[in-house]
Amino acid sequence: MNPLLIEEIDALLPQTQCGKCGFPGCKPYAEAIAAGSADINQCPPGGQEGIEKLARLLGVASKPLNTSHGFPRFDKVVAWIDEQLCIGCTFCIRACPVDAIAGSGKQLHTVIAAECTGCELCIAPCPMDCISLVPIDEDKNDTDRKQAADNARARHQFRLLRLEREKRAGKTESKHKPAVPAEKNLASADERKRAIVQAAIQRAAAARNRVNHPHSPVKPHERS
Repeated sequence: MNPLLIEEIDALLPQTQCGKCGFPGCKPYAEAIAAGSADINQCPPGGQEGIEKLARLLGVASKPLNTSHGFPRFDKVVAWIDEQLCIGCTFCIRACPVDAIAGSGKQLHTVIAAECTGCELCIAPCPMDCISLVPIDEDKNDTDRKQAADNARARHQFRLLRLEREKRAGKTESKHKPAVPAEKNLASADERKRAIVQAAIQRAAAARNRVNHPHSPVKPHERS
């Protein structure tokens, strides 16, 4: 594949890293277009304007958006977390492709609106359904939008490098541990997730109960 062509295609994509095109990010989609294995009309966030730009770059005919991949948005949206419901499970943090969610385990999470691409990937993993997309005012010219896309690309690339480092570190650490069947590892991971979520839900319910009934005694299992 032509690396320069891939870069030129990638530069025209919105860098939401949402995966709606059927690929795990904008760069893999750009690579597929360059290789001829993906069409130019699979990016809902880019919309018809993005399709036109890709068509001009590649010297091919434009075509309508393939809406089987989704529909374009005509306003800028970012994720928003309801602080009253967030239990600090970190599932949304792990799903965000540009590290735009700040927080840690058992602590309130918040979205860095200036970095959020509106990809929606944080919504499905949330066990409390406390994440929604909200429209924001955007008065940006083409230069500002390109800068925002470049920033999102850089954050996504940094995240991929970080995850790769963590993966390598985990492999190195696992060499010194006794082997455990993959099925048991998977079951244990699922059980831990369920336990974390259940415990967090109980803490959140207890906290709300103390707010509504401030003179009620606090039970030992409700203490954080």
